[in-house]
Amino acid sequence: MTTELSAPAPPDHAGTESEGHPWRWFALAVILAAEVMDLLDVLVTNLAGPAIRADLGGSPTVIQWIGAGYTLAMAVGLVTGGRLGDLYGRRRMFLIGVVGFTAASALCALAGSPGTLIAARVAQGLFGAVLLPQGLGLIKEMFPPKQLAAAFGAFGPVMGISAVGGPILAGWLVDADLAGTGWRAIFLINVPLGLLAAAGAARLLPESRATHASRLDLPGVGLVSLGALLLVYPLVQGREHDWPGWAFAMLAGAAAVFAVFAGYELRRQRAGRDPLVVPTLFRRRAFTGGLVAGLAFFTALAGFSLVFSLYLQLGLGWSPLRTGLAGVPQALGMVVAFVIAGAGLAQRLGRRLIHLGLVVVLAGVAGMLLTLHLTNDHVTPWRLAPALLAVGFGMGLVMAPFFDIVLSGVAEEETGSASGTLTAVQQLGGALGVALLGTVFFDAIGHGVSHAVRLTLAAELGLLLVTLVGAFLLPRRAREGVGGGH
Repeated sequence: MTTELSAPAPPDHAGTESEGHPWRWFALAVILAAEVMDLLDVLVTNLAGPAIRADLGGSPTVIQWIGAGYTLAMAVGLVTGGRLGDLYGRRRMFLIGVVGFTAASALCALAGSPGTLIAARVAQGLFGAVLLPQGLGLIKEMFPPKQLAAAFGAFGPVMGISAVGGPILAGWLVDADLAGTGWRAIFLINVPLGLLAAAGAARLLPESRATHASRLDLPGVGLVSLGALLLVYPLVQGREHDWPGWAFAMLAGAAAVFAVFAGYELRRQRAGRDPLVVPTLFRRRAFTGGLVAGLAFFTALAGFSLVFSLYLQLGLGWSPLRTGLAGVPQALGMVVAFVIAGAGLAQRLGRRLIHLGLVVVLAGVAGMLLTLHLTNDHVTPWRLAPALLAVGFGMGLVMAPFFDIVLSGVAEEETGSASGTLTAVQQLGGALGVALLGTVFFDAIGHGVSHAVRLTLAAELGLLLVTLVGAFLLPRRAREGVGGGH
């Protein structure tokens, strides 16, 4: 143990504005550890899905719910997660989130049935929604202004390494079957990481809360949660029951619930209370365009990841480790794009960078379809690499400036609500991608896995075209000083 960690505990304040919190770099490592846990749990379950279903049984929808349950819970929880920290203290909420996330990870590893695992994944998502939003506020309080850029700059390399190494680690853990744990090891690895993060948070993080915190809008949270569930549930389960009437009734119900939510939020704002989402945001073309484009894009992103993994394992019979290695070009392409965009390209090109990225992604998906056709599914990782590199690089070019550009189209006082809503839409898109494209894949698999993956990639192209059109509604470039989601 180092000298610094064995020294007396830091005081419960963030230090002066000029000096910053004395333990800030160690505290940043704790926050980054929590971010890594979340990223890994998004990435690895797509890869381990076939192994989980083979062990626990259940229908193909189990694979979809393992991913959708987590991201759906995260989406509805994020809209209030940040406010909980403002109201009750960010350090306290961080600790509750990381301990709960760790416990839920242990429950995932111990699950003996699909239902138990899905419930534990939902718990992971909810605790993750409490945990993740606290990092931004803590970093802003711990670091002096001149070091903020360096602090936030640490996220890129750490997330990049995790994005590249996470699927490889997951594939190796599933294949290695350490001590007979198999797929359970991908959740067990969170336990020591989470315990270290909890111990570090208790010792190193300062107490922090907002001076003027918005009150919770619990009825609004309830309406959003109900609407999201009514939207995702029939998309996942409807195919298994041959699309009965209740599936379409639930989809119609989702639209009705979101309409009721919009009316409720408007009345709440007129009454002088804090709305969950500021209604005036939807009068702004940039924001509504950003929601449409963002929802379509993140749906395409999550759906592509799931279907690619299913195709390699179920269609080609590849092992989880080989599947994880095959996805490395996509992850590397995304990391390189973030680096290039952060080096000034995003500022120079603005919205044009989003369109450029979408064209590259479209070319990558079309290239994958062409590769599958030319090789007659006798593909190798090397043959897939160029298309995957293009997909990842294009997605990185889109994501790097997306939040900042959308937020530049809203008023300063609306930025907090807009940022939280966009981040929640990012997670909702993840749930929809698993539900929608996963359903397209499994619905067509009766005609062969090759047919199913081609049909799904065609649907992917459609979502990307929707994103391309929606992006024309965005401002031409970002506003200085605006920050977005992750």
